[in-house]
Amino acid sequence: MPKPIRFSRRTWVAGWVLLCGAGIAATAGLDAASAPDPRPEEPVSAECAEYIADIETQLAKAKQQGTDDGILAFSRSKVGADDCSDEIRDHFGGDR
Repeated sequence: MPKPIRFSRRTWVAGWVLLCGAGIAATAGLDAASAPDPRPEEPVSAECAEYIADIETQLAKAKQQGTDDGILAFSRSKVGADDCSDEIRDHFGGDR
């Protein structure tokens, strides 16, 4: 039976470092390749834009009056009005 080839400790360490480096590089490449494309900005309906402007006006009023405690409630009483919850969330940064 032939005698196995012996490697020094430095050779083993260098081999492991090389394999780990290749694995990290491959993982970084795959992560970069699979990053989702940014969502295209969709136009906001006129009704939602008006509602967002109304919210901003009320927020500015509350700030001027010194009642800007971070809590404001809004309600819509119109039946059949557009659902603007996604647009409001996007506008005020609720998607973070």
